[in-house]
Amino acid sequence: MKLLFKQRMFSWFDSYDIYDEAGNVMYTVKGQFAWGHCLKIFDACGNEIGTLQERVFTLLPKFEIYLRGQYAGCITKEFSFLKPKFNIDYNGWYVEGNFWGWDYQVYDTGGRCVAEVSKQLLNWTDTYVIDIQNPWDALGALLLVLAIDAEKCSNGS
Repeated sequence: MKLLFKQRMFSWFDSYDIYDEAGNVMYTVKGQFAWGHCLKIFDACGNEIGTLQERVFTLLPKFEIYLRGQYAGCITKEFSFLKPKFNIDYNGWYVEGNFWGWDYQVYDTGGRCVAEVSKQLLNWTDTYVIDIQNPWDALGALLLVLAIDAEKCSNGS
């Protein structure tokens, strides 16, 4: 299953449309006015299904994941030189990627690739392709991509 993650060009807050391979909107992501990033994820019917909330006043960026209003885990950027690293307390997943962090893979504790993420360059807005092995992991993979993208925006990358 592939998802196309495309930021809207003109919006006051972070706003994204997430499309399936057929070009149908699967999810809509809307930024909320808050301290730090706060992104609400809606399904195709307009139901809120997830939230990504950045915690402020932390040494390194930290994002909390909520699914249907319930805390599900967090993603914290780790201190590292050259290569970005993230500590993920969600589903036992971890991320490995390249120097710029634009292309990376998400793995589970057994080493199975959950998703592959690649950024499409030369677009007017941030555009990612998320190749997900199991459709049940789509929302979780999307939340990870949003957190990493939000960290890069906060960091000025």
